[in-house]
Amino acid sequence: MIPPLPGSALDARPCLATRQTPGPMPGGSADPPKVESDGCRLGALRKGQRAVVTGLDETAVATPLPPGELERRMIEMGLIEGARVEILHEGFPGADPLAVRIDDHTLALRRAEAHAVLVTLA
Repeated sequence: MIPPLPGSALDARPCLATRQTPGPMPGGSADPPKVESDGCRLGALRKGQRAVVTGLDETAVATPLPPGELERRMIEMGLIEGARVEILHEGFPGADPLAVRIDDHTLALRRAEAHAVLVTLA
């Protein structure tokens, strides 16, 4: 098996009760975002992990949408503070998109956009 390239989606490290600071987007040529204590980003979670949404930070995501639009869409999908989330499935190849259960409904979300959602592990 060929090892994943550093910084690729396959090289993404799991969230371990940590918080990532804004950094390069997953799948980019640089290493994943640096890690701090007490929380993480939804895009860093792996299948089966559960968390609670603590906020949104669209500045960590490169998007063609106007400022505020990604945040508005995330809120409309139910990614609001206090929502319980669980990663149900990771797509193949590259673990993208994610199937995410948000409280009592399920949606598919690109991993890059999931990095805009701040969570703490449940």
